[in-house]
Amino acid sequence: MKKNYLILLVVGNLYLFSATQVFAELFSASIGVPISHTISDDTVAESDGVSGTFLHAKLPLIPLGLGIESYKTNVKNNAPLKIATTMFDLFYLLPIPIINLTLGIGIGNVEVEGGSGFERGSASQWYTSVGMPILPLFDIHLSYRSITAKNSKDQNGDKMNLSGNVTGIGIAFTF
Repeated sequence: MKKNYLILLVVGNLYLFSATQVFAELFSASIGVPISHTISDDTVAESDGVSGTFLHAKLPLIPLGLGIESYKTNVKNNAPLKIATTMFDLFYLLPIPIINLTLGIGIGNVEVEGGSGFERGSASQWYTSVGMPILPLFDIHLSYRSITAKNSKDQNGDKMNLSGNVTGIGIAFTF
């Protein structure tokens, strides 16, 4: 009987803790930028810098949020080619004190721009972000994304594997 009360007490406290965490942060919006993009198969393409934005917003009163990402990666030794990636995200903010730990998934597309002959392909990702408060209403966060992406066939029937990893940095405003 004592064991049941202990389990009930632990579950109740976890629920109250997560409910106060959710209420403590009514709404948050963040903006970030990619700082590196590594393509898994460096025989296909090698990154020579990345630019773009990550925009995310957490929904009021629940720990779920939505986001959009759009960035372009320059291809090394091939100046006119760029890999353009667009993702739509769904994420969950874990109720952990002191840090903001986020887990998310995304779907979108990837396209090689600059006359390569490849069509737009599909992409998916999972990502995580760790944020630390710097002021009462702001936090700075680092993120890591693992992307699976393949471009559609070109005239020769080839596929280009553009899977890889993207790291980013950002700032969030919470109230």
